[in-house]
Amino acid sequence: MPRYAQLVMGPAGSGKSTYCAAMVQHCQALGRAVQVVNLDPAAEHFSYPVMADIRELIEVDDVMEDESLRFGPNGGLVFCMEYFANNFNWLEESLGHVEDDYILFDCPGQIELYTHLPVMKQLVEQLQQWEFRVCGVFLVDSQFMVESFKFISGILAALSAMISLEIPQINIMTKMDLLSKKAKKEIEKYLDPDMYSMMEDSTNILKSKMFKKLTKSICGLIDDYGMVRFLPFDRSDEESINIVLQHIDFTIQYGEDLEFKEPKECEEDRSALVDEYFQDHVDE
Repeated sequence: MPRYAQLVMGPAGSGKSTYCAAMVQHCQALGRAVQVVNLDPAAEHFSYPVMADIRELIEVDDVMEDESLRFGPNGGLVFCMEYFANNFNWLEESLGHVEDDYILFDCPGQIELYTHLPVMKQLVEQLQQWEFRVCGVFLVDSQFMVESFKFISGILAALSAMISLEIPQINIMTKMDLLSKKAKKEIEKYLDPDMYSMMEDSTNILKSKMFKKLTKSICGLIDDYGMVRFLPFDRSDEESINIVLQHIDFTIQYGEDLEFKEPKECEEDRSALVDEYFQDHVDE
């Protein structure tokens, strides 16, 4: 039987650990067994029980304090992750061989791990060899995404991970519970964006013709291929959490008894669920 994994990614401060804690609590209420593995060697606190913690293997502080290495925080984290990649046997022993496992991997936030280093790609390939169906879950802070330029930057970060890892990916806007009703209404247009309209808004601000042309090219690429869309995540709302979980389950076809769904049907489900969320939380 297959095993299932969410690779929880996103910039530092995007809410990865909070997402994992909320998802574990939600699944427990549903009677589903979900485990979490911490893969951030610089983590200090998280509010969920872990079945494995990379800090048992190596910690950033130990690397930084090593006089022979003399790494800073970023260099130390890269060293830790490369060391981890050379010791996947530790992860295999920690995970065991339980069928129908559902594991959340709480990953580090440094973008270089997904852009020009092979570590996370190697992890994905190793998990697939262990019969995991892996879904990337890329988180961005909704408070960061309310301006068009920042939104485009967030999309490019999500695309970098998607292209590098070559796995199905669900993109999520977190911390929706921290937005005002007005901000929620404003951010709704960013979930399934019309990049050409956004391009007009953005390029009117730019003075440089060169950057106007670059922005138009980026927006056109994103819109033409429909590569990035977002789901809202409100940790205080069970329906919002359920929307995200259902979409991920569709992606990795979780559960033997679930019927296979074509992508178009999944997209219709997504649209209906998102519309229901905003109707309940914005119009009230």
